[in-house]
Amino acid sequence: MENSEKVVAVIMVGGPTKGTRFRPLSFNIPKPLFPLAGQPMVHHPISACKKIPNLAQIFLLGFYEEREFALYVSSISNELKLPVRYLKEDKPHGSAGGLYYFRDIIMEDCPSHIFLLNCDVCCSFPLPSMLDAHKRYGGMGTMLVIKVSAESANQFGELVSDPTTNELLHYTEKPETFVSDLINCGVYVFTPDIFTAIHDVYINQEGRANLRRVSNFETFQSATRTIPVDFVRLDQDILSPLAGKKQLYTYETTDFWEQIKTPGMSLKCSELYLAQFRYTSLDLLASGDGKKKATIVGDVYIHPSAKVHPSAKLGPNVSISANVRVGAGVRLSSCIILDDVEIKENAFVTNSIIGWKSSLGRWSHVQADGNYDSKLGTTILGKCKAYIVRLLHQSVAKIRLKQTV
Repeated sequence: MENSEKVVAVIMVGGPTKGTRFRPLSFNIPKPLFPLAGQPMVHHPISACKKIPNLAQIFLLGFYEEREFALYVSSISNELKLPVRYLKEDKPHGSAGGLYYFRDIIMEDCPSHIFLLNCDVCCSFPLPSMLDAHKRYGGMGTMLVIKVSAESANQFGELVSDPTTNELLHYTEKPETFVSDLINCGVYVFTPDIFTAIHDVYINQEGRANLRRVSNFETFQSATRTIPVDFVRLDQDILSPLAGKKQLYTYETTDFWEQIKTPGMSLKCSELYLAQFRYTSLDLLASGDGKKKATIVGDVYIHPSAKVHPSAKLGPNVSISANVRVGAGVRLSSCIILDDVEIKENAFVTNSIIGWKSSLGRWSHVQADGNYDSKLGTTILGKCKAYIVRLLHQSVAKIRLKQTV
């Protein structure tokens, strides 16, 4: 890449009109700021973007209130020594429409390429190699894809690509019948020509709207209530029509990939990121042998302000946030412990997310079956003054919670 070329990244963070499946955790914190492996969800794609050559800026695009992201944006900008800006939509414009709405700001550095990522995607984000492939292809856009089981493929955008050239030949979003086991990962790199493609969709939609207005005003009104003229979807309005026209290409990853739609999946994705730390951020993983520090099994993150008793046993897949207190004999596995939680002596927690300021008493037992895809596979305590019973008639009070706020 020549020195004159610049790259920008746009990360779609959504907003409060969505994310109901992430409750009760999203009641207290914007979903993109919920910690996975000790870092805010959005921090992982941001860190990946930092590795892109000649990256000029990162934009977070959504419709949360700006104050909810102000502190994080300031902190991450200072940490990375790179401008990170939050762009608030006045209303939802669609995955492509939002990009177009802020086109002048996104293009102010005259970038040669624009990355577009979805915040609720968990993967290794192979962005530099994806950019190299995109430049070899010579098209307008390249999308990250992965193979999944045929049974689960219809939950995503399915596609067909040329096995030799990697050109996108066909794309359909969540089809009713099986098309392919190759799916869209929600990570893209485009040239600025993407704005022309979105503009063309706007023109076509306005033209159809005008025809409807002339022929049947009431029909037009009904249609535009659900999909406004200025609402453009990347999948249905851009990817599907341009497939097979030598404009779009695919880059396949064989590494991990998940969508973070529910609290249960956040627990699984925390596990994936913790495992990735072994290769990217080994200093973030805790160590201990049960003498001066707690016994650590597998991948565990402990915030520096947390206090963990040396007789506790943690792991695998444990993330402990700020100001947490873990007592003697506590056993934690496959769990996320949020800020200011107190876990007293000999408590047991597995397959669970323990919410802010919760308190688990001595010998309490909090667990679930660990099926991240099921509604009851993860025990959740939201932000509360929850206090699990300590002892009951000199026997262990074993409480199996399903889903509690």
